Order: sequence, then structure tokens, then C-alpha cells
Amino acid sequence: MEDIEGDAVVVTGASSGIGGATARVLAADGANLVLAARREDRLEELADELESEYDVQALPVSTDVTEREQVDDLVEATVGEFGRLDGLVNNAGVGLGGEVAELTDEEYHTMMDVNVDGAFYATRAALPHLRETEGTVVFIGSFAGQYPRPGNPVYAATKWYVRGFAHSLAGQVGDDGIAVSVVNPTEVRTEFGSEQGDAFEEQYGPDEATEPEAIADAVRFSLGQAGTDAVNELDLYRRDKFSHF
Repeated sequence: MEDIEGDAVVVTGASSGIGGATARVLAADGANLVLAARREDRLEELADELESEYDVQALPVSTDVTEREQVDDLVEATVGEFGRLDGLVNNAGVGLGGEVAELTDEEYHTMMDVNVDGAFYATRAALPHLRETEGTVVFIGSFAGQYPRPGNPVYAATKWYVRGFAHSLAGQVGDDGIAVSVVNPTEVRTEFGSEQGDAFEEQYGPDEATEPEAIADAVRFSLGQAGTDAVNELDLYRRDKFSHF
């Protein structure tokens, strides 16, 4: 894999779970991080940890990815701090509700706003800078974006959007040297699901679901491809996932 020491990488949804694990993995290889999420206190704690543990620079930027101006400011803050942008990890996401007949307008729009609009806003803002560095956009997709998910059709639809957008974007910006990757996990032991019940980290014990560090390693692999290559799509599934179909 290519050296990422000194690269500037934005990670959305960085305050916990996959985002936090990704920040640690990238910092361990020398990347400077811009940490984006709404929970500013957690971002500041993580930034302090990364700087003391890995001797990199970490910039916490409180960001609601559903607000276009905040996302634009996030990218501008990155370039202002580091003079460049080498990677964007679109990780922010939420899953609410389940039964379509019972889904509220608020739940529907929250999933669409975070999972779809947030990824679009961040990508659009980042592309001019990624052209200059021939950088990489990594989208955190989902098994739910590849196979039907009866338990939550709207969440699944947002992840189908993410995959479709990412693959079509790759065709649009590949000639500019920009790599576009999608990493698809199944269940990951994080806070996901806590908005309406037990989080995945409570539902699954160790060795029962993927750990966030495994997804972080997949992101690192995607960011580390040589200039002519890109990880198009990487599926990282629980070994027993298909036995539950």
C-alpha cells in the first residue's frame, strides 16, 4: 500500500464506532485527521488521543453533515489547516424506524438527510481538492445496500443510493485520477441502533459480529492504492451472514 504519512484525511461520523476506529488506524500510519461529527466533546477527546499517541495533527470540527454550509466549512477548514486534502471517508450514517407503515416523516427525512445528502455534500465539496492530489473518496456502504433488508427498507434504500452514487461517480472522476471506493460491512459492534433500542455493540458479543477496527483496516486498504488503481468495492461480511437468509 502507498504511504499515507502526512496526508490529510477527513472522516465524517468520527466521534465513535467505525469513524473513531478509522481515525486511529489512519493516524497510526501517519495521516493527519480532520474529525467531523456533531458531538464536539468526543471529537476533542479523540483528537487529543491521536496527537499524543501517534504524533500526528488532528483537527476536530463540529459538523452536521445535513447542513451544506457546515460541510463546505469542514472541507475549507481542512485545506486551510493542511494545505491539501488527500482523502474523504463518508462514514456518517443513521438507521431509524423499520416498518414503513409506522415510519414517521422525521425518521424518514433524517435517514435521507444524513445518509444520502450528507454523503453528497461532503463529496461535492471535496472533489476540487481531491483532483489536485489525485485523492480517494471512501463510502461506508452496507450489506443492506446490496441485498433486500425487510427490517428497514428506507435505510436499505439510502445505502443502495450510496453504492449507485459511488460507482457512477467513479466513472465521472476516474480520468481526473480520483479513486472512489465502497466498503460494505454486515453488522458491526458499534453504537448503531442505539437510537431506538439496543446498540449492535450490546446485541452482539465479541466474535459474533464485525469489530469496527476491521472496517477501519478496509478503509486504510482503500486509501492506500497506487495511483493507477482503486478498490472499487470491498465486502467485509460476518462469516455466518448468509446462513441467516
